[in-house]
Amino acid sequence: MKQLVRITFFLSGFVFLMTSCSNQEDSKILKEVEAQNIDIKIDRFDRTFANAEASDLPELKKEYPYFFNPNVQDSLWIDKMNDSLQNEINSEVAEAFESFSEEKKDIERFFKYVKHYFPQVNKPTVLTLAESVDYKNKAVVVDTLLFVSLDNYLGKDHKFYMDFETYISQYQDKKYMLSDIALTYAESLTPKADSRQFISKMIYYGKLLYFKDITIPFESDAVKIHYTEDQMNWAKNNEKQTWQHFVEQEMIYSTKTDLNERFINLAPFSKFYLGVDNESSPRIGQYIGWQIVRDFMKENPEVSPAEMLQMKAIEIFNKANYKP
Repeated sequence: MKQLVRITFFLSGFVFLMTSCSNQEDSKILKEVEAQNIDIKIDRFDRTFANAEASDLPELKKEYPYFFNPNVQDSLWIDKMNDSLQNEINSEVAEAFESFSEEKKDIERFFKYVKHYFPQVNKPTVLTLAESVDYKNKAVVVDTLLFVSLDNYLGKDHKFYMDFETYISQYQDKKYMLSDIALTYAESLTPKADSRQFISKMIYYGKLLYFKDITIPFESDAVKIHYTEDQMNWAKNNEKQTWQHFVEQEMIYSTKTDLNERFINLAPFSKFYLGVDNESSPRIGQYIGWQIVRDFMKENPEVSPAEMLQMKAIEIFNKANYKP
């Protein structure tokens, strides 16, 4: 018995030592990443267009050709300049984002991590817009240009979002801006789900969320997945039961498309078709996929994040040893 105690104590000490070494290595990486000097150019096109007059249109089209469809007549752009709703949007955005200095710092910090893990990604020029409140396209990356629509970040109670469902308007806040930017880069680096199976969809979104883990580690998990704190707590506390439900209902390898609507897509809550539905966290399939990918990366430290993003979902699942 004494010998067993000594061995157990030794193993415990060994595990502690290995964990400590791993934490020290992670800390060293974080310091190295944060020490980088990255300067991102911010082009406040929202201000440029808001202050423009009809006579400025030729110069605007020359400087920003990607904004101006050649098939659209100049008169329509001039009408837009003079449109009362557009002017109101311009005014509200200008007031909310008088300065963009803090957002610039956050974007630069994000890119320090992107360049560390994905050195092939080019540093962008950020162009800010004041558009038509398209919540489905808050941030878009095209080559070396990152477009950010500031009209989507005026606060959940803003009058522009009065007709939105609550589960949409609550994310119209600047605290989610960096998470949205990270998402657009994650999508550009990650192949679409490689199968119609539910597990493939879950792991696709798990990959996108893991990308946020490593590129915005300073943000909370709730911000990464766009949850309230209550929704985050529900997902954590019910992870095991959710997974058991998926297994018992034979959903894991199912190709039924309704599973996307019930557990993946934007919605006020997940649809188990149980009494608990109204209390559940939305997009719980994304959350489960996230935990599977996290477990895979812990179990397979030799796999880089870039390699993981390219892997088949079923291989990740089989090697994750996921046991909530």
